[in-house]
Order: sequence, then structure tokens, then C-alpha cells
Amino acid sequence: MIGMVLVTHGALGETLRRAMEHVVGPQEQLATLNVEAGDDPVLRRVDLQKVIAGVDTGDGVLLLTDMFGSTPSNLSISMMESARVEVLAGVNVPMLVKLAQIRNGHTLEECADLAEGAGRKYISTASHLPPQCLGGARSCLMGEQRAASVG
Repeated sequence: MIGMVLVTHGALGETLRRAMEHVVGPQEQLATLNVEAGDDPVLRRVDLQKVIAGVDTGDGVLLLTDMFGSTPSNLSISMMESARVEVLAGVNVPMLVKLAQIRNGHTLEECADLAEGAGRKYISTASHLPPQCLGGARSCLMGEQRAASVG
């Protein structure tokens, strides 16, 4: 199973974890690392190494960060040279739900690709959707109506 670590500003990762587990239930091999203003980057790197080791059972670990180019993202990217990890920036709940569903049967690379796709799929501007989608019609979110509206 692919391990997951949410590496985020403040307690955002813990909040995202709770939201995901509300949808899919409790998850194993999932951890969070809060990065706070004023943290020593060297100490945080050591902390992240320990967290990665705690969720890695040999299949690799996906580090999910809130924003590319930020301290949590840069810290995570620095792990790519010494561990079997992939970094996915811009984490959202749909990504996490997808990962919970697939991480026990896919490779690290496949998980990253599928999670990125799920994260992008569920980003919408309501005023750009057809009116029938504004009531929460599931088919709109699944792509049928959305594809037609994008043209």
C-alpha cells in the first residue's frame, strides 16, 4: 500500500485528513506534518524523514502539499533524493478520496497521476456550469454535462 503524508502549512493537513476520513473512513499509513512559521527547516526535514519511514511499507510514499513552491512543498521535494517518494502539490479532498480508493492496488506513479486527475476534475466555477448542474446533479460532476458545456 502506498503511504501518504500531508505536508502543509499549519494544521491544514489534519483538517484535510478529517474531511477525507469523513467520506471514506479511517485510513492506515497516513500521517500529517504541520509546518509552522519560524520552524527550523533542518529539524523539519528530520521530522519528515521519520514520518515517511513510519508510513512506508516498501511501496513508496506520496507527499501531498498545499502549494507548489512553498516551504512544505520544497521540504517534500528535498525528500525525493533519499527516499522512494513522489510529491503532489495543490492537495484537495477529491485527491485524497481517490487515493484512499486506489493506493492499495496501484504503483506510486499511478497513484500520483490518478490523484492529480481527480483533484483537477472537481475544480469548477459554478457560473460556468450549465444551470441543471447548480442543484448538485451528480451527472454534472461526473463529466457528462460538464464536457458538453466546455465544448
